[in-house]
Amino acid sequence: MKLGLIGIGKMGYNLAENFLDKGHELIVYDINPDNMKGLDTKGANIAGSIEELVNGLRAPKIIYLMLPVGDPVEQTIQAVVPYLSMGDIVIDGGNSHYKDTVRRYAMLKERGIYYLDCGTSGGISGAKQGVCLMIGGDREIYDYCAPLFLSMSLADGCIYTGPSGSGHYCKMIHNGIEYGMMQAIAEGFELLQRSGFAYNLKEVASVWNHGSVIRSWLMELLENALSADNTLSNIKGVMYSTGEGKWSVEEALDNSVCTPVIALSLLMRYRSLETDTFSGKVVAALRNQFGGHAVAKCIAE
Repeated sequence: MKLGLIGIGKMGYNLAENFLDKGHELIVYDINPDNMKGLDTKGANIAGSIEELVNGLRAPKIIYLMLPVGDPVEQTIQAVVPYLSMGDIVIDGGNSHYKDTVRRYAMLKERGIYYLDCGTSGGISGAKQGVCLMIGGDREIYDYCAPLFLSMSLADGCIYTGPSGSGHYCKMIHNGIEYGMMQAIAEGFELLQRSGFAYNLKEVASVWNHGSVIRSWLMELLENALSADNTLSNIKGVMYSTGEGKWSVEEALDNSVCTPVIALSLLMRYRSLETDTFSGKVVAALRNQFGGHAVAKCIAE
């Protein structure tokens, strides 16, 4: 398939390589030209503007967005729409709030433009090697784009979730669960670190990932982080939050669903902004490992 990809950040760059590796024709655009360096040598066409990107596609035009939530998505959609025609398709692969997604779907539907919300998991490595996708929107448009989605995801790693908003809603809950899982791992390793026993934490993470009940990719990533710094002394225990955990808790409150683990893990993110803890270091290291999220570095004295 031929498509235009807007947003060449950490995820977007690797996703572009994924598309190209699978034989898709790709035009890319980013507000920062430096972000696109090297993609032309890999087979992508570099656009100098949104207009150039859209005009380089054939009908039905497929625009794939990999942008930060909020204004960047809103502004880019507004910039793209004047160059689109009835039957064209916009895919939002970021972490947009599902209510914004439903609103955008309705707005674009009035113009005859289709909108799919694509929850994307797998981190920066998955973006290149195969992601996990949760996709909402009109079923016939999903079916049309299915060859693209199936090619970029792992086997059995793609699901059509239902009407508009359901893909981003599913990803929001996924991220709420992720908060809780990382917090549980972090608290356990802080107990080990404070126990008085001389545990090699990297070795503990490794053995737990070989046959134990809690083996997981997160445990593998923690082993990687501890291999580089067995005490995580080079980073602060600051656990930034990008919003999905908060949205999950808000949904729990709106629907009277008891989610204490997700709620408390979110509050621990906020607490980490005030107090440096080893559990905070663990979560910060895990977020950096799977998503390339920034960490606060300790300043050497």
